Amino acid sequence: MRLIDNFIDGSWQSPDSSKRAPNINPADTRETIAEAPLSTSVDVAEAVKAAERAFPGWRATPAPKRGHLLYRVQRKMEERRNELAEALTREEGKTVTESHGEVQRAINVVEFFAAESRRINGETIPSEFPNNFCYTVREPVGPLALITPWNFPVAIPMWKLAPAIAYGNTVVLKPASLTPLSAALIAEIFNECDTPAGVLNIVYGSGRNVGEPLVAHPSIKGVSFTGSNDVGASLYGTGAARGIKCQCEMGGKNPIIVLEDADLELAVNSAVQGAYGSTGQRCTATSRAVVVESIADAFVERVEERVNALVVGNGLEPETDMGPSVDKQQLETVLDFINIGQKEGAQLITGGKLLATEMHKHGFFIEPSLFDHVTSDMRIAQEEIFGPVLSVLRVPDTATALSVANDVRYGLTASIYTRDISKALTFTDKLQVGIVHVNSPTVGGEAHIPFGGMKATGVGTREMGREAIAFFTELKVVYWDYTGSNRKGNLY
Repeated sequence: MRLIDNFIDGSWQSPDSSKRAPNINPADTRETIAEAPLSTSVDVAEAVKAAERAFPGWRATPAPKRGHLLYRVQRKMEERRNELAEALTREEGKTVTESHGEVQRAINVVEFFAAESRRINGETIPSEFPNNFCYTVREPVGPLALITPWNFPVAIPMWKLAPAIAYGNTVVLKPASLTPLSAALIAEIFNECDTPAGVLNIVYGSGRNVGEPLVAHPSIKGVSFTGSNDVGASLYGTGAARGIKCQCEMGGKNPIIVLEDADLELAVNSAVQGAYGSTGQRCTATSRAVVVESIADAFVERVEERVNALVVGNGLEPETDMGPSVDKQQLETVLDFINIGQKEGAQLITGGKLLATEMHKHGFFIEPSLFDHVTSDMRIAQEEIFGPVLSVLRVPDTATALSVANDVRYGLTASIYTRDISKALTFTDKLQVGIVHVNSPTVGGEAHIPFGGMKATGVGTREMGREAIAFFTELKVVYWDYTGSNRKGNLY
C-alpha cells in the first residue's frame, strides 16, 4: 500500500490534517491500494501560493521551451504506460485494455499541446486609420484550478494540464478522491521531467474541503471542471460571482439513433460498446437507443445476445469485457435506477442483478442491463445513470426519432446509423449535441479535436484541440499609432 502526500511547490508535502482516505480496489475490496490525504483549506492555500509564486517565471519562459517540458512528459508516460494502465485499472475498475487506451489518449494529448506551444498565434488586423498597426496576442491567464473526475483519472487531468502548462499557466489540480494513485503517478512523471517548482501542484481531498476553497481563492484566475451537474453548477456560480474564467463539462444522456436502413450489425456492435464499455461510467456512454419500430425487435434480440455473452470480472484479467462499478455508492445508484425503470413500466430484457459468485463477491459487480419499451417520460430515459444500462426507445419514424433524441436536458454526443446521406446530414444539422457521430459509437474522440456539449452538458469554451486556447489564454488587442498623428478628434 502506498501512502500518498500532496504535491506542492515541487515536493511531496504532508497534509495539514492527519486524516486519510483509503483507495480501495473496486474489483476486490480486500485490497487497499493507497491512502490519500483528506486535505484542508490550509493545504489549498499553500498550493495556490506556490502556483502564484511560480507564475511570473513560467509565463516568461518562451512557449517552445514550455513545449519541450511536455515532450519530456510524453516520453516518460510512454516509458511508464504499463504502470499507469495497471494502476488505473486497480483503482477505477475498467479493463486493462481500456486503461491502455486511456493512457494512449493522454499521451496523444500531451504530444499535441507540446506542438501547440509553437503556435500560440495572434493576428494582424487592418486599421481604418493610416499609419496604424493593429494586432492581437495571447497571454496566460494565471494560476488555475483544475478539478477532475474518477472515471478518466489519467486522460482528463492531462487534457487540462497539458494546455494549461503549454500556454504559460500554473495549476493546482484537485483529482477525484476515488482515484488518487493515477494523479500521484502524473505528479511523479512531471517531477522526473524537471518541471519548475510550483508549476504543477496537486491537493487531495473532498469537494467541500478542497474544491470549494480552491475555486474561491482570490489568486485563482480560472477553473476547469469535469464532473456532475450539481457540483459544476455550484462551482460555476462561485466562479461567475468572482468574475473568473469558468469551464464546466458535466453530464450526458447520449442516444444512438438506428433508422430502418441502418447496417444493423454495425449499430448493435456500437450500442454494446458504447453502453457497456468502461461499465457505462463515462459521460459519452450510450444510454439510449432510439430505434425505428420496424427493426426494433431484431435490434433488441441481437443486443440481448451480445450482452449475455459479456464477461464481467476483474479488469486485470484478459478475458474480462466489463469491470465493476467504481464504488458501493455508484453500484447502489445503478441498482436504484434499475428498480425505478421496472416500476415505471419498462421491460427489463436482461441483467440488472448483483453478481455474487466466488469471483465477484468481493467487488462491486452488476450484470449489464437492457431495457425495452422505454418512453421519454421515464426517469431512466432522462437522467444520467453512469452505469451499464441501455434503454431502448421505439419510434414510428425518422421525424419522431429526431424529436426523441433531442428530448433530454443534456447535449453531449449522439450517433446516427443510416445509409442515407440525406438523413445523416439532416440529423447532423438538427441534433442538439456538441458531438455527432455518423455510423460510429457515441464514445471516443481524438486528442486534437475539440470536446464538449450543449444545453446542460457544459458551460464555457470547449476543451482540447485548437479550441483549448480560448480558455487557457487571454486575448490582448494592441493599437499602435506609429506616427502619433492619427485619429485626432475621430475616436469613437
